[in-house]
Amino acid sequence: MGEKILIVDDEREIADLIEVYLKNDGYTVYKCYSGREALQCAAETDLDLAILDIMLPDMDGFQICRKIREKHYYPIIMLTAKVEDGDKIMGLTIGADDYITKPFNPLEVVARVKTQLRRYTRYNHAGENPPAAPVEYDIRGLVINRENHKAVLFGRELSLTPIEFSILWYLCEHQGVVVPSEELFEAVWGEKFYHSNNTVMAHIGRLREKMHEPARKPKFIKTVWGVGYTIEK
Repeated sequence: MGEKILIVDDEREIADLIEVYLKNDGYTVYKCYSGREALQCAAETDLDLAILDIMLPDMDGFQICRKIREKHYYPIIMLTAKVEDGDKIMGLTIGADDYITKPFNPLEVVARVKTQLRRYTRYNHAGENPPAAPVEYDIRGLVINRENHKAVLFGRELSLTPIEFSILWYLCEHQGVVVPSEELFEAVWGEKFYHSNNTVMAHIGRLREKMHEPARKPKFIKTVWGVGYTIEK
């Protein structure tokens, strides 16, 4: 049985279209047309990924995303007809991993699903041939381990999504170096960076929130304005 994908969209034609393409690639698909149905499915099913439409009749996709993130860390892709940066930043800030704007090519949705599942699998299951590079960093009370996909700050484990873990790992891996936003995006998302992309900023903000970092004077992830981000030695 293939990975289990939840599609939440009150436009049945869109949900049906995505279902056809995902099933053709071997995925098991669950469809819901309301937020209430979606939350029930998420509670009862061992899902691998969720695709959430923002505009739903009973609650919005942001609310569903928040509820899922209370217990689960599988990838979430937001789906919407809106193109405002504010909506995109909101979705990424509350824990979404990717964002697709309608109208879309169904093949793009499938490609995004595959990318997110590869990343999720890579950071949650040990590979047959572990890399020779360091698997753990200990930086002033922040311990991050790539093999067990855990990040612990002052003895408290951080509940990170695969994207958040990847960002933190990359910055630790390049400790003492200022990593440009473009480099960080392309390394973590595996896609070409485009102008005015706020994705990295939104995820950095979410990471700092989970680490209880003050925005103005963070102890770990520091902003070098106009350049990028760094974790100092």
